[in-house]
Amino acid sequence: METTDNVEKRIVKGLFTVPLKNIILVIVGLKGETHGYELLKELEKFAVGLWKPSHSNLYTLLNKMVEEGLLEPKEEYRGKVRRVKYRLTERGWEYLKTSNDLALRTLYTAVDYHERLKKKLEAAGHERKMKRETVMEYLDLLKKIRNILDEEIKRIEEELEGD
Repeated sequence: METTDNVEKRIVKGLFTVPLKNIILVIVGLKGETHGYELLKELEKFAVGLWKPSHSNLYTLLNKMVEEGLLEPKEEYRGKVRRVKYRLTERGWEYLKTSNDLALRTLYTAVDYHERLKKKLEAAGHERKMKRETVMEYLDLLKKIRNILDEEIKRIEEELEGD
């Protein structure tokens, strides 16, 4: 059995070398079950419309994830049309539980780096002008992140008080 340290190292490596796998697991975990076309649309949203994997790359990755025991396929038929829906296996949930914690920690660190870089760019006169609509979307996103972080801080503080 792998040690927690080895599992975390493997997952962190995966977060940087194969982030698509982790994103797919998150989407499937949130939706409960989904098919390839839905995943393509969600991935396109995730990448703010700037990128999405090809059908062949997505299905190759999905098949690999089935082989790894992370996803379970379920065939459905609508007339003669075959559709495969995917859901997380128990192993997929365990992987996602660990990778989610690690992803959040690296994400918060990345946000800190990017905010510091933003300030440095502004100080050097390289700030990026954004359209009002983009700034408003960014503000909404920041408010959502603040609410998530406030809830997480409260949860951790309560957990620490209980110890």
